[in-house]
Amino acid sequence: MRRCPNCGHRGVFQSWGKMVDQCPTCDLKYEREEGYWLGAVLINTTITIALFLTAMVAWALVTWPDPPWTAMTAMGIVINLLVPLLFYPLSKTLWVAIEISAHPPIATGGPEVKNS
Repeated sequence: MRRCPNCGHRGVFQSWGKMVDQCPTCDLKYEREEGYWLGAVLINTTITIALFLTAMVAWALVTWPDPPWTAMTAMGIVINLLVPLLFYPLSKTLWVAIEISAHPPIATGGPEVKNS
């Protein structure tokens, strides 16, 4: 949804895939350490592979015994190029949501979030 997973504020992206350092509303710091976004990359890659495999297997099964391999290859290329680009902002906010559900921000005025 391209919103802060902590408070729901909308202004957390500077551009399509570039998040601000912290939420302007609740001051949640998004990148907690070096390499933090590896989880978002993993989510994005997993979704892309799952969609690619599902589409390829479904199309092959529907058109069996003579699948259109050239068209399927073109579709596979399109999926593998577009899905990661389109899903990237969602994967970042999803990763932050997973992270704060596992490690909630400090709500007592600590360094990660101010009192709300």
